Amino acid sequence: MESSRKRQLKPPERAAAEGLASPGGAAPSTQRVHGITFTSERNASAPLSGRKDREEAGGPEVFVMASLPGRAPRGTNPEIEAARCPDVVVAQIDPKKLRKKQTVNISISRCQPAPEGYSPTLKWQQQQVANFSAVRQSLNKHRSHWRSQHLDSNVTMPKSEDEEGWKKFCLGERVYSEVDALSDNESLGIDYIKVGFPPLLSIVSRMNQATVTSVLEYLISWFGEKKFTPELGRWLYALLACLEKPLLPEAHSLIRQLARRCSEVRVLEENKNEEQISALNLIICLVSRYFDQRDLADEPS
Repeated sequence: MESSRKRQLKPPERAAAEGLASPGGAAPSTQRVHGITFTSERNASAPLSGRKDREEAGGPEVFVMASLPGRAPRGTNPEIEAARCPDVVVAQIDPKKLRKKQTVNISISRCQPAPEGYSPTLKWQQQQVANFSAVRQSLNKHRSHWRSQHLDSNVTMPKSEDEEGWKKFCLGERVYSEVDALSDNESLGIDYIKVGFPPLLSIVSRMNQATVTSVLEYLISWFGEKKFTPELGRWLYALLACLEKPLLPEAHSLIRQLARRCSEVRVLEENKNEEQISALNLIICLVSRYFDQRDLADEPS
């Protein structure tokens, strides 16, 4: 009677969506439709899943849908599965691995005090901050104008990632190579490749924040092992003027490193050159008082 009854066949897509599978024995059966795998398992004790289409003597079939992203398998409940997870999971850590010596270097040192008689006054520091603020405002106001100006034919700005190229560009080959004096022929005219290009507005206006931070890092790295020079000082001042607030973490760390290095060089200055100490005082002042790193500020004399 049952065998003679005509059954209406369903398209594979519809059969799969309704959780139907071909009846069979106890072994799981697999059907693949449009790249999606459907697996059916006969389980007499499991509840029916989906629409009840028929009952077989072997018990109901539980249909598990697999390989369908973003959808939970049939016959499972995400809330029940989550409830079965423990509230606290303790990691199994081998204590022997923690007995090894571990060293963490955290630099929280302040600037070294200025040599006796060379500490800047509070009035001087406040005046330098006011002047620096005016320079930054003027630079921001006229940045578009200077960026549109053509560079001289002898000016070729290095790529942002070219560390050695930027050191030579800013400091010149003479300072970069630590040559103390110019030859007679070189003193007749200015060779910017030898003496370094000054931080002209037409140059610094073309530098985005990533380049400003990178060049600042290159020069501070160079300054960590070399002496302070006027070429270095003018570029440090210009880059600080281009640095946008609020500071990024990388820039924040760099300028603090710069201020501490200036204080170290200031103490080691043998001849107590007033012009050079004044330049070092200026950088420490700007980092500490304009960029709000007050713990690095010089105590007023």
